[in-house]
Amino acid sequence: MVAGATGLVGREVLAALLADKTYSAVHSLGRRTLPLTHPKLTQHIVDFAALPELPRTDDVFICLGTTIKVAGSQAAFRAVDYDAVVAVARTAIAQGATKLGVVSAMGANAQSGIFYNRTKGEMEAAVSALGYQSVSIAQPSMLAGNRASLAQPVRKGELWALKVSRWLGPLIPTNYRSIQVTDVAAGLIQAVKAGQPGVRRILSGQLQGAASRG
Repeated sequence: MVAGATGLVGREVLAALLADKTYSAVHSLGRRTLPLTHPKLTQHIVDFAALPELPRTDDVFICLGTTIKVAGSQAAFRAVDYDAVVAVARTAIAQGATKLGVVSAMGANAQSGIFYNRTKGEMEAAVSALGYQSVSIAQPSMLAGNRASLAQPVRKGELWALKVSRWLGPLIPTNYRSIQVTDVAAGLIQAVKAGQPGVRRILSGQLQGAASRG
C-alpha cells in the first residue's frame, strides 16, 4: 500500500513497487486519481480524515507531506504530516499489515522548538508505537526532484540551496547533502523488504546512492 503517490518520493515508490516482481498487488491511497494504469495497481480515492476500511496488505509505505506555506497554516500542515500519516498507519495495521515505511525528514525531533521538526518527531513516535513488527523511517535531507512535473510550486530558496549543494558537494557531510528522490524511494523500499524487527531510522547519508544499490 502506498499513501502519497502524487508526491516526489511517493511517485518513485509507486513506480518501483509496480516494477518489483516480489509484489503481486499494489494499492494506492490518494485524494485524486493518478493518471496511471497498471495490472497490479488498484487506486483508492480517500478522505484521510475519514478513512474507509482498507484492503489487507503486508507492506505499507506512507509518503504524505506538505509545507506550512502550501497547507496555509500550522493546523493544516499537521493534519497532513501527522494526522493523515498516523491514520493510514493505524488503519493498515488493523487490516493485518506488518511492515511500515514512512518518509519523515532530517531533524525530526518530538522535543524540538521548531514546529516542523517537532511535528515530524511526534509523527515518528506515534507510528512507532502502533505495534508493527518492522518500522523503517527515512529521514532525507533536501529533496532533489522535478516538482514542476507534479504541478507543485517551485521553491526559489530550495533551488538556490540545491545549486549550492551541488557546487560544494564533497565538502558537505553526507547527511546534509541534497538527495535524489529516487535514492529515498529505493532506500525505503529496501529497508521495508529487509523487515528488520523494531524501529529503524535511516539517515539521509545512508539513503545516498540507494537507487544504484538496487
